[in-house]
Amino acid sequence: MYQLDDTIVAVSSPTSDNQVIVRMTGPNTTDVLRRIFSPPIQKDSSGLSQGSIAVDYDLRIYAKLYLFSAPHSYTGEDVAEIHLFTNASVTEALMSKLLGEGLRLAGPGEFTARAYLNGRMDLSQAEAVNEIVVSSNRFQLAAAEKLLGGRLAETTAEVCEQLMDCLSLIEAGLDFSGEDIEFITREQAAERLQAVKGRLEHLLSGSISYESVIDLPAVGIAGAPNAGKSSLLNSLLGTQRSIVSEQIKTTRDILTGLLTLAHCRCVLFDCAGLMKEPADILDELTQQAAIESLQKALVVVFCVDISKDDWNEDIRIRRLIEPQVLVPVTTKCDLLSEDKLAGRVAELSELFGVESLATSVIDGTGLEPLRWIIDKEITAATSGRAESAASQDGVALNARHRQAVTEAIENISESVSLLKSGSDEVAAMMLRTAHQSLSDIERQHTDEQILERIFGRFCIGK
Repeated sequence: MYQLDDTIVAVSSPTSDNQVIVRMTGPNTTDVLRRIFSPPIQKDSSGLSQGSIAVDYDLRIYAKLYLFSAPHSYTGEDVAEIHLFTNASVTEALMSKLLGEGLRLAGPGEFTARAYLNGRMDLSQAEAVNEIVVSSNRFQLAAAEKLLGGRLAETTAEVCEQLMDCLSLIEAGLDFSGEDIEFITREQAAERLQAVKGRLEHLLSGSISYESVIDLPAVGIAGAPNAGKSSLLNSLLGTQRSIVSEQIKTTRDILTGLLTLAHCRCVLFDCAGLMKEPADILDELTQQAAIESLQKALVVVFCVDISKDDWNEDIRIRRLIEPQVLVPVTTKCDLLSEDKLAGRVAELSELFGVESLATSVIDGTGLEPLRWIIDKEITAATSGRAESAASQDGVALNARHRQAVTEAIENISESVSLLKSGSDEVAAMMLRTAHQSLSDIERQHTDEQILERIFGRFCIGK
């Protein structure tokens, strides 16, 4: 799949943006640019050039050209970026022009794949590039930056060397088993391996799992039937995602939408109104699904209709759920006068033991403060997951890395047990398996199928 003897090109900027970046890399990069860019560029020139580029026979447009010469570039080859301010039609025409010059359209992640294949970065760093691109909050970004730092590769390389040293001494003893030569005792080998195992266990316990921050947090909207939940969902999302009606029980399923906040994004969902005593089996099943979803949510916005005279039902319903974070809000505040509203909000805050936020979807009261509170609660609840990624010694591991380290620990443990029972040959075999598991993190001799699976998750142009 990955050929290094051709030159590839791709649009590496968002398709909706008029500020277009066209990226190319490969052996013919400079030659192609010399044919289409003015003023002429020198063979070994690097840095920024400003001029015009030939989009068609009759059309030249202003462009900035950034040229990075091999081997001091992202891919290790000549790399060029053409920066334009233009539209989709001109961009398409330019791409056709470049493909006509003998360039090939890059596949997903092929620029980073070339960086890996040319030794510019290790495989875990290459994976980190994609994680940085797709990060949706600062915790994902912190974890991805740790992964890009390359400390994982350094640690696993050191551990692999320690394993190989111990393995070579054990195998040397097997080769000279008929002679009175002892390279390392079983006790000494077991002690060394226990130390290696401890280091790997520390690597797991002291690292952040990238998957622990990659999932978007869930924020649920709960409350009694007709408490204004659907209207609040629609207002926060800025779209009519949920049906709004004066008739109760109009929401049966879990309705979701993506809410973008100041520091992160979250999945906002609305579910059926909760009832202390469901009327029938359908209400009971609907309520069960709602409660299960709310219990899994990181934050629950609990809605109470402020215009009601009796909140006993709301208090009973509140006891049905035990969310990690509860944000009580009073809805329909536009129905009350300012003086009456203040007293009722204070009364409701006292009943719930938490200060309630007054909101109205009619005039927008409290919606921006509610966004800020949700953002703050998510940040506070999630920041602990990223502390190890932000710490000096922490590293970030994705699922593939964690599986490899876990398998190595299991194989080392088995090897220690076998040494204690006198099965040196099988113990050596298990150590080789452990070594292979750790080597798989960087996969110096990986096959194309594995590379395709890793880099296929990238977007084109990266």
